[in-house]
Amino acid sequence: MDKSLSHAELQITGMRCASCSARLEKSLNELPDVTAVVNIATEKASVTFDPHNVALDTLLEAVRKTGFDAHVARDFAAEKLAKEALYKHEKMQFLIAVGLITPMLLEMVMMLLGIHFILPVWLQWLLATPVQFWIGARFYRGAWASLKNRSSNMDVLVALGTSAAYFLSCGIVLFGVHQPVYFEASATLITLVLLGKLLEARAKGKASAALEALFKLQPKIAHVVRDGVEMDVSIGQFRPDDIFIVRPGEAVPVDGVVLEGNSSVNESMLTGESLPQEKRLDDKVYAATLNQQGLLKCRAIAVGSQTQLAAIIRLVEQAQGSKAPIQRLADRISGIFVPTVLALAAITFFAWLYSGENFSDALISAVSVLVIACPCALGLATPTAIVVATGRAAYAGILVKDAAALERAHQLNVLVLDKTGTLTEGIPVVTDLLPASNRDSQQLLAIAASLAQHSTHPLSVALATHARTHGIALDAASDFHELAGSGLSGTIAGETYRLGAPAFVAEQSGAAFSAADLISLQQQGKSIIAVSRGDAPFGLVAFADRLRPSSTEAIRQLRTMKIRVVMLSGDNETTAQAIARQAGIDEYLAEVRPEDKARHIAALKGTGRTVGMVGDGINDAPALAAADVSFAMKSGSDIAIEAADITLMHNDLMSVVSAIDLSRVTLAKIRQNLFFAFAYNVLGIPLAAFGLLNPVIAGGAMAMSSVSVVTNALLLKKWEPGKAESQHA
Repeated sequence: MDKSLSHAELQITGMRCASCSARLEKSLNELPDVTAVVNIATEKASVTFDPHNVALDTLLEAVRKTGFDAHVARDFAAEKLAKEALYKHEKMQFLIAVGLITPMLLEMVMMLLGIHFILPVWLQWLLATPVQFWIGARFYRGAWASLKNRSSNMDVLVALGTSAAYFLSCGIVLFGVHQPVYFEASATLITLVLLGKLLEARAKGKASAALEALFKLQPKIAHVVRDGVEMDVSIGQFRPDDIFIVRPGEAVPVDGVVLEGNSSVNESMLTGESLPQEKRLDDKVYAATLNQQGLLKCRAIAVGSQTQLAAIIRLVEQAQGSKAPIQRLADRISGIFVPTVLALAAITFFAWLYSGENFSDALISAVSVLVIACPCALGLATPTAIVVATGRAAYAGILVKDAAALERAHQLNVLVLDKTGTLTEGIPVVTDLLPASNRDSQQLLAIAASLAQHSTHPLSVALATHARTHGIALDAASDFHELAGSGLSGTIAGETYRLGAPAFVAEQSGAAFSAADLISLQQQGKSIIAVSRGDAPFGLVAFADRLRPSSTEAIRQLRTMKIRVVMLSGDNETTAQAIARQAGIDEYLAEVRPEDKARHIAALKGTGRTVGMVGDGINDAPALAAADVSFAMKSGSDIAIEAADITLMHNDLMSVVSAIDLSRVTLAKIRQNLFFAFAYNVLGIPLAAFGLLNPVIAGGAMAMSSVSVVTNALLLKKWEPGKAESQHA
């Protein structure tokens, strides 16, 4: 039985490491009919659930039982304010902790300089206690919640390690043991962990800077004309069909259509296209684009969450909250990481005791193992890179639906291209009219356009447009019938006419067309339709659809990236060959119907290749769905955001090159991060176990490990589209 599923985005607070996100994800997925993905970088849980079995409150309660807090995610601005308030609170606690530990750190520095200065033990205890139990209370709460759920996380390691150092020092004081105390170690460890989290929070904030920039693009106030009076209203008060004014230098407030005026509009913030787009009567304008010259009067056609900008923001948020398949490795390791570290710390402690060392030295070595081994860096390695990459891509006009698509794109070794609208500009124009011997060009154009006016096929639209441009009067056609992908027929003034592919018209009517004319036009790369009257030829019409200026360079770069390019075309063999030759493509398939494209892609996948498909996102939907990774170009008025894995807002094949390159660069960065995270622990834990790291240094190293991983991911912000060769050189 089909179930009506709901989706919720939950904002989570209290997660501190990969073990936390893994525990919460497991807890939510144990609920009936719930599928949840938890992302530590965005601190969100993306939950799909059946509202008949699980209420939203049940989801929130499950989060709280797991030891965290949650609320339904609000808009970006509200969440940003909440995070800033939390950051200020944690910064204040950190500064207080720094003030409390400064005298103890000063003592350590002076001793290193050979100056004999020892703080009274009672003062060390007095300074360390509020750091341990007030500022460090979060670690005890987190550890208790984790252990209560029969798991362990970073809080367990920090609470156990700092408590061991603190209570060992208390025991030394109470029992008068002649050993150094470690109050400064426990307090400094907590302070360093807080410092690491503050730096990590700042870096994660920078990771989402691209998304924040998208939110800031839309103006807050716009000029609306109501009842003949121009007034300024907030964006939230806009209604569909409102008339609004956009002056030179102002941003367009909502999606609309031009009613009056001419101007050029900079749409680079949405499409990645640097050249301004001319706007005149009936052209569409989009929210957040910048009017550069003339005054425009427009009618609102999409407001609020319905604008193209809002759709882009939703898609970016969706991608940033998704989980890449490569993350599964980190999740599996983090699930057993903390118990393994606890076991290693216990082994270290007993090994030192067995070797004859005293209790305190053995315990301090074990504490160093506990505090240096933290799964934070491991958990942040993948999601932070995904957040930065998808945000940077959106700013370049490349919209990635989810992290899995971004990861798969780097594996592509075959790319299938639709011809029309992908390699070519997708706007065919009439170039040749070849009437039969007893007809003239105007008669041929009038009959062909009269039939074509009832069809939405691109060639039919081009034909009707050409006739109107030349002032040709069109006749009404009765008994109209269209066979998709082949041609159409109708009756005009009592005569039956057919229009379509020459082979189709010849088969249906028996008319014979000049083979020499057909071959000549096809060799020029032109598309041809034939027209028959009854069983006699009436003429041929040829169309040209120019290659996009960048298509040849894009094909060259794809081949440099060792990607095999295959073109699928509905044109005949000769025309398809001509277009492929112009573009520099060696492999092509001609006379392929739209419904057969998916079959060809399945055949390529059957050879063990990873296959991508580039199309317009609508006519090529079955083929796009069949591909491992699908790229849809935003063509004309069709916004194909939901049609493919990756949507290209700039109608340019170079955007495909950039998307694949970004995928490769991102996966390289993720692998670097995972290597750093693993290498850090592989090197750090043995050093700590052999007593070569004191707890303070171990704590500092642990804090910096997460910061280094996030900082490395932030380097993706330097990625630029259209520079694949230089980035791989």
